[in-house]
Amino acid sequence: MHQEKMVIILIGAPGSGKGTQAEFLAKKFDLAHFETSKVLEKRLEKIDLKEKELVLAKKLYDSGKLVTPRLVAGVVIEEIKRLYKNQKGIIFSGSPRTFYEAEKEMPILNELYGKKNIKIIYIRLSKRESVKRNSVRKICKKNRHPIPFTLEEYKKIKKCPWDGSGIVSRSLDKPKLIQRRYQVFLKDTKPVLVYFKSHDYKINIINGEQPIEKVQRDILKKI
Repeated sequence: MHQEKMVIILIGAPGSGKGTQAEFLAKKFDLAHFETSKVLEKRLEKIDLKEKELVLAKKLYDSGKLVTPRLVAGVVIEEIKRLYKNQKGIIFSGSPRTFYEAEKEMPILNELYGKKNIKIIYIRLSKRESVKRNSVRKICKKNRHPIPFTLEEYKKIKKCPWDGSGIVSRSLDKPKLIQRRYQVFLKDTKPVLVYFKSHDYKINIINGEQPIEKVQRDILKKI
């Protein structure tokens, strides 16, 4: 018997606002914000050099490329099952990131939460806007809350308004890496939309080049 818990999947290029929108939606609907990159970063912080797959994964991650889909899918599925057991709905802001991951993760989500409770949101963003936004993007040290510097009230703050920790730039948000990550998105992640279409999921397309509040309103209309 399915729990009546919502699952929201946000798909979008780097800088499309997935993290910011996920934080907003997680609070509004009491969902667990599952940020794949955060889970991976924690897993890759301390690795044994004997763990060859993880050593390779860290090299890929640090260069702006996607980590081995098999490893990512394993981590994600384990977390999905844990959250379901704790009776939590989920919002994803970085998974599934490849066709392979979608093939492995979506059947689990369908089985646990029910297909009708899964909402797909594609936040569309151009390469030019992706590079522009990511070049000034900041997050907080403690919990990686995204700091929306495009909003006037956040432009001059020095500490995270949610947990008080310092504000930093991500190592991945350097111009060359941003351009590479956008190409990776087109090559590896955008095909996930093909998976969704072929399995009869409704894809809700949102214009990601609007102000944050407008994107929020458009997403709420769709879900």
